[in-house]
Amino acid sequence: MPTIAIVGAGRGLGAAVAHEFATHGYDVALISRTQGHVDALAADVRTVGVDARGFAADARDPHQLAAALDSAATQLGTIEVLQYSPVPQRDFMKPVLETTADDLVAPVEQSVYGPVTAVQQVLPGMRSTGRGTIVLVNGGSAVRPGPNVAGTSVAFAAESAYGQLLHDALAPEGIHVGQLIIPRGIGAGEPSHEPAALAARIWAMHRDRGEFRTFAAELD
Repeated sequence: MPTIAIVGAGRGLGAAVAHEFATHGYDVALISRTQGHVDALAADVRTVGVDARGFAADARDPHQLAAALDSAATQLGTIEVLQYSPVPQRDFMKPVLETTADDLVAPVEQSVYGPVTAVQQVLPGMRSTGRGTIVLVNGGSAVRPGPNVAGTSVAFAAESAYGQLLHDALAPEGIHVGQLIIPRGIGAGEPSHEPAALAARIWAMHRDRGEFRTFAAELD
């Protein structure tokens, strides 16, 4: 079976994407900081009839993240789909005039070093099979900087640039890179923003292999 790895797996979007891909026959690797958390999610996904396993890693720690993805590929098989979607911490979101250089370290670690680490870890396997999908999930500040969320605005912009570069470089190799922008956050009272609807959108991005950027809804 093919395998999807979800970095930043939670009970909302991560769980929904895991179930969406499981219904299409994908084994699932769930990665987040707490082993018990991802073990519980994996047990729920296994009820669909696929293999699902949890791996503990902090997306801001390159060694932990690389080790988790390596273990996932060893136990479940080559990772064909990578979703990178850890939720930004609240302290990433300070007004721009209150944001120091130190305040940008953690957002950049999560939104730049993390994706680069994850991609470099799974790319050899994708290349060996001649196919793959990488999905980056970001909020609206990735394309429209917000003065009160300077950390995510800066870090998401860098992640977006990296993703676009990957999209252009890897398309000739049969590897699709896409970014899903979710304005106003997951849920937010909008049907298009509910986890199940977003998971279906991510499946469509993988299936259809279209443009780099997809919006869950229009920006305000």
